[in-house]
Amino acid sequence: MLTLHKKLIVDERGNPTDVVIPWPEFVEISELLGLDLDAEAVADLEAAQADRKSGNPEAYLDFDAI
Repeated sequence: MLTLHKKLIVDERGNPTDVVIPWPEFVEISELLGLDLDAEAVADLEAAQADRKSGNPEAYLDFDAI
């Protein structure tokens, strides 16, 4: 489980305006959300999702073939 250490920045009325998190935690969150993927990787994932939704069996390898 990810533990998030944060510092809230508030305005003069006490309303949160920004948050500061440690860099390593930001990197981990970015990786978990896939924000670090390049355009080619995103396109590959979208194509795989489309194959799965359409039920295209030729798009996948049998587990034993790996």
